[in-house]
Amino acid sequence: MTRAKKKSVKKKETPTKNSAGKYTAKEIQVLEGLQAVRKRPAMYIGSTGPRGLHHLVYEVVDNSVDEALVGFCKNVDVCIHVDNSVTVTDDGRGIPIDMHAKYKKPGVEVVMTMLHAGAKFDHKSYKVSGGLHGVGVSCVNALSEWLEVEVKHRGKLYFQRYERGRTVCPLEEKGKAKGTGTRVVFKADPEIFEEIDFHAETLITRLRELAFLNSGLRITFKDERGESDREWEFKYDGGIKSFVEYLNETKTALHRKPLYFTNEREGVQLEIALQYTDGYSENIFSFANNINTQEGGTHLIGFKSALTRTVNDYARRNGLLKNGKNGKGSLSGEDVREGLTAVLSVKLPQPQFEGQTKTKLGNSEIKGLVESLVNEGLSTYFEENPAVARKIVTKSVSASQAREAARKARELTRRKNLIDSSSLPGKLADCSEKDPEVCELYLVEGDSAGGSAKQSRDRRFQAVLPLRGKIINVEKHRLDRILNNEEIRTIITAIGAGIGTEEFQIENARYHKIIIMADADSDGAHIRTLLLTFFYRQMRELIERGHVFIAQPPLYRVAKGKKEWYLQSENELKRHLTEISLDGRTLLSSREEARATRVRTDVLIAAGKALDERASLVQKVSRRFGLAPVAIKRCLALPKSKLDNPSRLTAKDHEKLFGKNAKVKKKSSAQVEMDFGGTPATRVETANGHEIDLEFLTGHEFMKLRELEDVIAAAGKPPFAVVREDAVQWEGENLAEAIEFLLEAGRKGITIQRYKGLGEMNPQQLWATTMDPEKRTVVQVNVEDAVAADWLFTVLMGGAVEPRKEFIEEHALEVTNLDI
Repeated sequence: MTRAKKKSVKKKETPTKNSAGKYTAKEIQVLEGLQAVRKRPAMYIGSTGPRGLHHLVYEVVDNSVDEALVGFCKNVDVCIHVDNSVTVTDDGRGIPIDMHAKYKKPGVEVVMTMLHAGAKFDHKSYKVSGGLHGVGVSCVNALSEWLEVEVKHRGKLYFQRYERGRTVCPLEEKGKAKGTGTRVVFKADPEIFEEIDFHAETLITRLRELAFLNSGLRITFKDERGESDREWEFKYDGGIKSFVEYLNETKTALHRKPLYFTNEREGVQLEIALQYTDGYSENIFSFANNINTQEGGTHLIGFKSALTRTVNDYARRNGLLKNGKNGKGSLSGEDVREGLTAVLSVKLPQPQFEGQTKTKLGNSEIKGLVESLVNEGLSTYFEENPAVARKIVTKSVSASQAREAARKARELTRRKNLIDSSSLPGKLADCSEKDPEVCELYLVEGDSAGGSAKQSRDRRFQAVLPLRGKIINVEKHRLDRILNNEEIRTIITAIGAGIGTEEFQIENARYHKIIIMADADSDGAHIRTLLLTFFYRQMRELIERGHVFIAQPPLYRVAKGKKEWYLQSENELKRHLTEISLDGRTLLSSREEARATRVRTDVLIAAGKALDERASLVQKVSRRFGLAPVAIKRCLALPKSKLDNPSRLTAKDHEKLFGKNAKVKKKSSAQVEMDFGGTPATRVETANGHEIDLEFLTGHEFMKLRELEDVIAAAGKPPFAVVREDAVQWEGENLAEAIEFLLEAGRKGITIQRYKGLGEMNPQQLWATTMDPEKRTVVQVNVEDAVAADWLFTVLMGGAVEPRKEFIEEHALEVTNLDI
C-alpha cells in the first residue's frame, strides 16, 4: 500500500520564446547517456514509490534468471544490507569484460552505462529472456547513488564502480578467482526515490515465484536489517506443479495432484498446472518469460476459452448438463473457473509486452497454441480420470445454479428499487456532484460515527454510508449467500458498478474514491479486513484502478492552552514534543568554547533518531564480528583514509583497537583466490587468541554506522547545555541525555490524548483530521503482488483454521498496536 499525498495545484505554464520570438534548434535539448532515465524515471520503472524501488531489484535478478533460462546459472543470491543497499550474485557466465569493438569500452561498462545495450536482441546468446529492451540494469545504475559490479571471468575477478550512472573508475583486476559469475551491489538514489525501504515480503514473493517458474534453480534471500539476519532459500524441482500446491496449501483440493501439461511448438515452451478446490474464488496466474503478466494477455485468453469449451464438451458428452435457459445446457467461464487455482507459464523468443514494466502479453499466435495444449491435455486427462472430471463438472454446475439464484436476487432487488422513489440506499447520504472522478464515498463503521461524518462532510463531493455491524466474510460463501447480506447489497447499490468478475463494470462506478473509515481497535481492523476481502474478491478492478483508500485518523491529540495538534504516529509525537520544548529554549553545543553553537531543531531530531539506530546496530556488529562495543567506538574514531583502506592500519592502531600484543596476519593478493567482495585477507589475532577480520571496516554494517555518526556529529560537540532566558536548565556531555531532558520538558503543561475510536471526535474534529482533503491522510490500497494477496486473504479469511493459527504464531511478536 502506498500513502496518498496531497496534490498542489499548479498554474499552467505559458511557453517561453527566445529573444527573437522564434522556435529554433537551440531550444531542443538532447538528454545523453542515462540522463533521460534520471529525468523521467517513471517511464522506465513505473514510479519513484515502493513499486519502482522494488523494480530495481527485479531488473538485476531477472538478468541472473535469464542466465538460468539458457542453462548457465544454478544459484542466485540476493541480500539487503543494513543501509538498504542490495547485492545480487549469480554463478552464470559473467557479463563480458573484453573490449567492445565499436565503443572501445569493456562489455560490462557498455551494459551498465548505455541504454538499449545487451545480448538479447539477436537471440543467439539468449533464445528466451525476460529483459528485451536492454535498459534494465543500466536503469538501475542510472537511478542508484552508487553501483558496483564484480565479474568472475577467465580465472580472474574484475571490478568497476559507478555513481549515479557515471563510471568513476576503469575496470580493474582484483586478483585470481575460481569459476564464473556476476555480483551487482547498488544503493538506490535518495534524490530519485520518495523513501528507500525495501519490503522483505514483497521481494520474497517475487523470488519464490522465480524459483517455482524455473525448476531446479536455487534462490537465496538474506535480510540483514533486523536485530539478527533472516535468511530464506527457494528451490522447487516440481516447478509450477509445486507452485499450485503452494497456493492451495491452505485450501481443500478436489483432487490430490495438480493437473500438468507441457509442450513445445515453434520455439515456444508452454507449461500449465491447475488444481480445483472447494473454495469459491478463481486464482489464475499467468507468466511470460518469468514475468508476471498481471493484466493477462493472449496466453490467458486462450487458456480460459479452452478450459470453458473442454469442460462443457465433456459434460455434454456424459449427460452431466441439464438444459439451461432457452433449452441450451451450458456452463459459463465464471462457473467453470470457480475454485480453480492455475499457473500458466509461456517462454517464447520474441514476446510483445506492453511497456517496459511488462504486464500484458500481446503475441497473437500464443492464443491458439495455448488453446490447443489445454484442449488436448484436459480432454485426455478427463477420459483417463472420470472420477475427477465428474467432481469438476459437478462443482461447475453447482456454481452455475448459485449464480442463477444470485441473478434472480439481483433482478428482484432492481424491481424493488424501480418501485421505490429512489434506487439508492436510504441510509446513504449522497453528494450533489455527479462526476465520479471528484466524488468520494466514505464507508463508516457504525451509525454513531456515520452521523458525525454526515455532519462534518463537504456535501458537494463527499457521500457517507454508515455500516451497521460486520459484513459477511465473502471468502467462505458463494455469490448467492453474499447477496443475502443487507450491508453488502447496500454497498453494491451505492457504488453502482455491479459485482463479480464478469458483470462488474468500472465505468458505471459512481465514486472514484471509496474510503474505508473504521476505528483503530481490533473491531475496526476486522471490519477493514472484511471490506478489503469483499472488494478484492468481487470488485477487484476498484483496487487495481486505485479507487480504494483507508482513512488514517490521528493517533494523538496534543493540546496546550488554546492550541491543539493532531499527530499520526509515535515518531510525530516525539518530534512535536521536541519542537514544543525548544519553543523558548535553546540547545547549545560546544558551550564551554568561545563559539558555542545553537543546534537546529531538524538537526536535533535527526540526531536523536540516529542515536537510537546506532545503539541497535552496535550490538549487532558486536555479535557478528566478536568485537566489544568500546572497540567499535574506537574504530569509528579512525581517520577516513584508514577506514576506507584497512591495510593502512599500523601496529599501533591494532594495539589501540584490539588490545596489547595484537598480531596481524596477512596474505598477499597473489596467494589468495578471490571471491565476490573479497580482498587480500587481513586478520588481527588479539591477545586472547580471537581472530578479527578487518574486512568488517568496509562492510555494510560499519558503513551504516559511519553514516549515523555523521548525522549525530551534525548536532555539534559536547559539552551540551539547554538554556532558557540565559539560565542553564541542563548541561552535560551526553547528547542522548539532552534529548531526553527536552522530551520531558516538552510534556509539561500539555494534554496528550490517544484516540482509539472515531466516536471520540466531534464532527468538527472529524472533518479537520480525517475528511478535509487539505489536511487528511489516506492510504491507497493496491495489489503489489496478486499471488501474495491471494495467499494472505485465504489464510486470514478462509475456512481452514490451522494455517491461520500458524500465521498468528509466526507473526505474533511483530504486532505494534494490540487491543486488549
